[in-house]
Amino acid sequence: MRTYEETHPWIRFQLDLRQFDYQLWLMLGEAESKCQHISGVPLLPGVAEMLHQIYLAKGALATTAIEGNTLSEAEVRQRLKGQLHLPPSKEYLGQEIDNIVQACNRIADEIFQGRSTDLDVESFKADNRQVLKGLAVAEGVEPGVIRTYSVGVGSYRAAPAEDCEYLLERLAAWLNQDFAPPGGRYPIAFGLIKAIVAHLYLAWIHPFGDGNGRLARLMEFRILLAAGIPSAAAHLLSNHYNQTRSEYYRQLEQASRSGGDVIPFVRYAVQGFVDGLTEQLQLIRGQQLHVHWVNFIHDQFQGRESVTDIRRRHLLLDLTAASAPVPVANVRHISPRMAEAYAGKTEKTIQRDLNELERMDLITRLPAGVQVRQERLRAFLPRRRPT
Repeated sequence: MRTYEETHPWIRFQLDLRQFDYQLWLMLGEAESKCQHISGVPLLPGVAEMLHQIYLAKGALATTAIEGNTLSEAEVRQRLKGQLHLPPSKEYLGQEIDNIVQACNRIADEIFQGRSTDLDVESFKADNRQVLKGLAVAEGVEPGVIRTYSVGVGSYRAAPAEDCEYLLERLAAWLNQDFAPPGGRYPIAFGLIKAIVAHLYLAWIHPFGDGNGRLARLMEFRILLAAGIPSAAAHLLSNHYNQTRSEYYRQLEQASRSGGDVIPFVRYAVQGFVDGLTEQLQLIRGQQLHVHWVNFIHDQFQGRESVTDIRRRHLLLDLTAASAPVPVANVRHISPRMAEAYAGKTEKTIQRDLNELERMDLITRLPAGVQVRQERLRAFLPRRRPT
């Protein structure tokens, strides 16, 4: 008998999917469907790259913020562009971000090039070396080398050091063999289960002297990407854990205290993933609606190139860029080009322009001001004017 079987009997490498209730299966089905929608969505290259950078920044920050990184999301996005220069005392914060970003990019390259997605002990070691690269670590900690001493996180004592390599071998074999989607169907749902369970088991084993949490979340990203989950969505679990940090730690602790009942943690993680997908789809649809609306505006003014028509088209485009209804009194100054267009013009000119755009059913007047009628492009929703 190995030591961990006495000290950590909940590490059993077993999962009975029959114990999942219908609500959890419904959420997994929703995750599968939403990921497929995101995968097939058409976006302008610039918009797609912007969204990729946003969620890469969110994911890298979330993975490190749980461990204490204090950079803001805006600073992380600057770091991705090579524009964030930190003082020497804070450079390690940037290095932590760099390590995760480089790891995510390397993993994505490997998967997109069709390399094997099987896990092994060497992949765990390589990822741990990556997350700790260039960082100061405690005495006795060697990046990528399995610990030879006991460690703990709070009240939790990690698996015995002498069993860690064996446990990683068991974990890799289990994940490689027992999580294949039945008949090749629902790869995303089963990949999501696999990623969450891998995260939990790595946290339980805690095989390295440092970087185990980042390793667990990075391994989750690797599995999600290999399952066919879109790259932007593959960061959502880390983001969820960071946004609900106290609940994240409570769920981790409860999973071991319960004797290895992983289902509450799976449910907590899947719900956060689905919520993140919902927000992501709303953002993507907003970007798509904006592109179609701008094209629609140009179609409505096709062949109308008088000074007045150009001014009205520009006004409509600038109203589109506003995040809220624009008071009529502010229309003249909504942008530098409109201020120039209305220079020397009376309020009657502005009213005539607004009346024409309203006649064309392109704007509506609300108590708070003027707003464009983008809802005209929502083809399958009931027609109603905003209130």
